[in-house]
Amino acid sequence: MTMLTLLAFVGLSAGCLLLLNLSPRSFVRELARLLAHLPARKLPLGKQARAIQRPRRLKGWRATVQEAKAILQQTGQGDKLGLLFVGSLTLALLGALMALLLHNPWLLPVLTGGFALLPFWGVLFRSVFYKKQLHGELETALSVITTSYLRSENILAAVEENLTYLNPPVADVFQAFLAESKLIHANLRLALQQLKGRINESVFQEWCDAIIACQEDRTLKTTLMPTVAKLSDMRVVSAELDSLLYEPLKEFLTMALLLVGNIPLLYFLNRDWFHTLTTSTPGHLVLAICALVLFVSFAAVIRLTRPLEYRR
Repeated sequence: MTMLTLLAFVGLSAGCLLLLNLSPRSFVRELARLLAHLPARKLPLGKQARAIQRPRRLKGWRATVQEAKAILQQTGQGDKLGLLFVGSLTLALLGALMALLLHNPWLLPVLTGGFALLPFWGVLFRSVFYKKQLHGELETALSVITTSYLRSENILAAVEENLTYLNPPVADVFQAFLAESKLIHANLRLALQQLKGRINESVFQEWCDAIIACQEDRTLKTTLMPTVAKLSDMRVVSAELDSLLYEPLKEFLTMALLLVGNIPLLYFLNRDWFHTLTTSTPGHLVLAICALVLFVSFAAVIRLTRPLEYRR
């Protein structure tokens, strides 16, 4: 009966798309645009004031969603936010359908919530490689620009001189800095403040603060090279600890394969145990608890697998 209901739903959805002359691609694109521009709920003025005075730290799935959105905006992929929500909704429906096909009501909320968070966890995991690339490009860019600045004491000339040697995503940031300084306004301090906010990295922001201070006192330029050296120290330490950082992920994948692989293995070892696990209420509860532990462990592993960052 569940399969017939699923087929009826698929046929009804396909018929609606045909009647409206909509292709699946255009439907997904419009749905993504709608979800990306949903208006945020406005809080009363009193609650807004209390939130500013005593900000609450987000936890759980709210923190995951908020962090994924921030990463997309920092990497210049904010237009993909709607597609992320569409993927989350699609996977949530897929998880619900899997639970219904297994006739396990206890598994329904677990699979729905876990599958819905998979795209956001994917963004958090891919951000590890983006941050490593960013650190490497920042080390090269800040090193050559600082060397030129120490010689010429002109930050605009130093950036322009080395712009051809920079690679994305750092090259785009310094290109925007040059365009703002030359074509929009001549306030160099304001342009450096704007440059500081374009990359959310503590060493880069410290370097920008040092450059701003050098515009008032040129003798402070000796503080630039020690700041750049912090990126080199981070790269060395990260290379030494890479195996340790990915150790939790390897252990999780091993244990997850063992846990999931034991379920079909029971079918060949003991049919009675397998039928008890898949048809009885206690068996359904055990499967739901196992799935919940898998999703919670995966979320914890994603948060542990992060590149090293310098903290003051």
